[in-house]
Amino acid sequence: MKLFVKKSLEQLTASSDGEGTSLKRTLGAGNLVALGIGAIIGAGLFVRTAAAAGGFAGNAVTISFIVAAIGCAFAGLCYAEFASIIPIAGSAYTYAYATMGEIVAWVIGWALILEYALGAATVSISWSEYANNLLGGRIPYEWCHSPMESAIDSAGVHHHGLINIPALVILILLSALLIKGTQESATVNSIIVIVKVSIVLVFIAIGWGYINPANHTPYMIPADAKPAILPDGTSYSYSDFFRHGWGGVIRGAGIVFFAFIGFDAVSTAAQEAKNPKKDMPVGILGSLAICTILYILFSWVLTGVAPYTDFMHAGKEASVAYAISTYMHGFGWLSTLVTVAILMGFSSVILVMLMGQSRVFYTMATDGLLPKVFCDLHPKFRTPYKSNMILFIFVGLFAAFLPESVAGDLTSVGTLFAFVLVCFGVIILRKKEPNLVRPFKTPLVPLVPILGIIVCAGMILGLPRDTQLSALAWMIVGLLIYFGYSRKHSKLGTLGEIIPTATDFEKK
Repeated sequence: MKLFVKKSLEQLTASSDGEGTSLKRTLGAGNLVALGIGAIIGAGLFVRTAAAAGGFAGNAVTISFIVAAIGCAFAGLCYAEFASIIPIAGSAYTYAYATMGEIVAWVIGWALILEYALGAATVSISWSEYANNLLGGRIPYEWCHSPMESAIDSAGVHHHGLINIPALVILILLSALLIKGTQESATVNSIIVIVKVSIVLVFIAIGWGYINPANHTPYMIPADAKPAILPDGTSYSYSDFFRHGWGGVIRGAGIVFFAFIGFDAVSTAAQEAKNPKKDMPVGILGSLAICTILYILFSWVLTGVAPYTDFMHAGKEASVAYAISTYMHGFGWLSTLVTVAILMGFSSVILVMLMGQSRVFYTMATDGLLPKVFCDLHPKFRTPYKSNMILFIFVGLFAAFLPESVAGDLTSVGTLFAFVLVCFGVIILRKKEPNLVRPFKTPLVPLVPILGIIVCAGMILGLPRDTQLSALAWMIVGLLIYFGYSRKHSKLGTLGEIIPTATDFEKK
């Protein structure tokens, strides 16, 4: 078995045409844009914005969003080209299989678990935080936080988390919806997207009048900034290079990058798109453009309404609701409405993340790199229901026992790594298949892919060292699984046999 054996474009195309496709093609361009926005606008905007501003970038979190958006734009253009050429499920994993070989495809598929599975876990944790805020904190701290978290309440009592039960509840509900069907899930997602985008626009419009210009000065955190107070009563220093100035902006970009995760999830639904060659680029780039504009405006208003230091103690878990209730007097109704909309928004993000992960697993299983159980389809709903069940258990463990910050940073590493490889893939395919028909072409190749590689790699380097080491350990585990199982069961063997589809598995 050659480690760098590749799928031919003919094999990939054949697997997505007619009888070779088991997933239903039910999604149009509007559905795909909504899926992208549904996955993008969520915890990244409502939680990670405050985390990046309070701990690293300050008011310059708007610049962090611009840096992250530039990296995403370069990667998005590369994704759009691949999605128009190879319109099947699997996203970056499938693209890597066609350009860089099986071992690279496995690595990127394993990295996507960090993006989608941990992404869903991260957002479910944020969902739990906002649900408790809406309920007035009635859920005991111990039952809505991980064992790695602790805090001191107003009475001076020290609390330690045990398990995050609300996060598990939302995960099981959305997993059940995904098992029911893709079109049903897309319809629910579209409704949620309309509601949450409307609320974001209302917050920007009303909050603009409550911006305090003093909060935007200085724009970047100075090296000698006064330490902030954390929830456990300890102080937080900004003297570290990556906690002030441009260093803080870069670290902030790596953190708010989580806010852009989702546009690439559109590509995982390529095999369920009605006209993928036309609609996939629209879905990917359209959702990215809309969300970038909203993010910059939103972060400008949020840091203008409340000082960035507030987000290190009082408003970190529910920063938007905190800013409204504390500094926008008379708009308590908006605080409640925002919290409800945020809960709906988080739900749509989790929905799309879980769908994206199950589709990646579906494709990897049809290739033999994962057990057949991940590509078994429900006899009535034609969805990978067993994969969704297993994912609930896997994601649920992370959501129940990890804090949001740890899961969120690992998610960003997995996504950035996938983006880097997709950019490499475009360069390789342009060289090897220069005459290939490309319904959408990435402009200025190789400049755009190279810039995408540089920006995304820079954001990886800006993340905490512990996060980088954890991601490295995750990759080592993935390679052990590949050499222990996947390499032996790969359907693309030395004889060059054609990859069977899920339908072929069912016939057996």
